[in-house]
Amino acid sequence: MSMPSDRRTRKRLATRQGISIVATRLFLERGFDHVTVDEIAAAADVGRMTVFNHFPRKEDMFFDRDEEGREILRDALRQRDLSVTPIETLRLLAHRLVAEQSPLVRFTAAGQGFIETIEGSEILKGRARAIRDELAQEVTAALSECAGRESTDSDARLAAGLLLATWTVAFIQAHRTFRREQDTAQATAVFLAIIDQGTAGVKAAMSGTPYA
Repeated sequence: MSMPSDRRTRKRLATRQGISIVATRLFLERGFDHVTVDEIAAAADVGRMTVFNHFPRKEDMFFDRDEEGREILRDALRQRDLSVTPIETLRLLAHRLVAEQSPLVRFTAAGQGFIETIEGSEILKGRARAIRDELAQEVTAALSECAGRESTDSDARLAAGLLLATWTVAFIQAHRTFRREQDTAQATAVFLAIIDQGTAGVKAAMSGTPYA
């Protein structure tokens, strides 16, 4: 008799999470470039092909929250209060994620290890840039959908680029603040202040469009 689909799904997710936890530990301990997929498979007690079935690329194990972040962003825009503009919706999303203590915007010692691992690997830095470009495309499409415009809309593309730049600077400065001060509250305040300041600039730049 076949295993119920929900049980099968739970088992698959548990295996994926187990691989991710082991891989992240090894990456943080030894550096991304010095850990092989075979070592991850052995430490997670799974086969090499099982690892690739869950993570097509080695760097996907490091950025394992990427899809979660994209889904949160898409949902925020698609389920927004229609009285709130798309740009303001994303500013409010940043504040909500902080209030919920989401790991996506948590500035701690553990987060420093994550950043330092990226800084020590050209592969991870390249993937981080690619993720940012992919996110810009997704935000462009989501913004266009909100306004009932084509996905190639130039206003949406400009707004997405400005928003991604704002969030990128906010993340970087918040992590730098924590590295210097070892103070999560101060780093979080820096993050939100830049989000607010940048969003005000994006609204001004996009004045007269459906996005502002």
